[in-house]
Amino acid sequence: MKAVINIFISLAVFLLSISYASFLSNEATLLSLICLCFLIQWTMFIPAWLYNTEKFYDLTGSLTYISVSLLAFYFGAMGTGMSIYKFIILASILFWAMRLGYFLFSRVHKDNGDKRFDSIKKQPTQFFMTWTLQGMWVSLCAMPAFIALNSEAAAVSNIFYIGMFIFIFGFCTEVVSDSQKSKFRALPENKDRFITSGLWAYSRHPNYFGEIMLWLGISVMSLDFLVGNEIYAAISSPVFTFILLNYVSGVRLLELRGNKKWGHEEAYKEYVKKTPKLFPFLKIN
Repeated sequence: MKAVINIFISLAVFLLSISYASFLSNEATLLSLICLCFLIQWTMFIPAWLYNTEKFYDLTGSLTYISVSLLAFYFGAMGTGMSIYKFIILASILFWAMRLGYFLFSRVHKDNGDKRFDSIKKQPTQFFMTWTLQGMWVSLCAMPAFIALNSEAAAVSNIFYIGMFIFIFGFCTEVVSDSQKSKFRALPENKDRFITSGLWAYSRHPNYFGEIMLWLGISVMSLDFLVGNEIYAAISSPVFTFILLNYVSGVRLLELRGNKKWGHEEAYKEYVKKTPKLFPFLKIN
């Protein structure tokens, strides 16, 4: 029964993604790009399942962003023309994906695996569902960028530059917070301890805050290229990123793990009490 549910969820996720793409745009190119996002995941699931490994799961996600974004840019250049603004959007995704892909791939190999998948990869349908969900993640996050890269060259407004600033802020926040945590963990005396310094003094998950902000920035940069229903893509991208990281993976899983590991310690209780979960200086989250 559980296997049937997993397959049903996988099918529903795929149909929801392509239906949403069809709602946003009549362009067949967008639908093809979204299908490609899922096809890459399903193709890579096969060796992952056969060899019972998740080590290239995150890397595949990053490579999907890179390859499909490049393809969207190519289609746009051939059909509607190139522009420096499209190139900036493309470069933003490429820099983020290459940096994050390398970082996560290196961490998984250093740790000899990803604990999130310890039980998941033992169940083929659940493992397949996880790869399908990654296809949805790429599709919904990057959809405004896919549309913008394949759209008519537009005269951008100040909104574009605001988006570029938001992206740079989010990207730098993610990079710095990841670097601070890596350096903290590298010290033997910090083994099995939690970090409270640097950006981690203002948010318990500053890297995920940066992730949300950078996708908000890319969405804002894409706005001048979007028309009609396509505008919804710029709204759904950062909203989906927030929901995914805060309620599904990322923050939720790490909070559960942290409470289990350090929940009995007064220092951790005080840290949780004083430090916002996600958004710095906001205790509402």
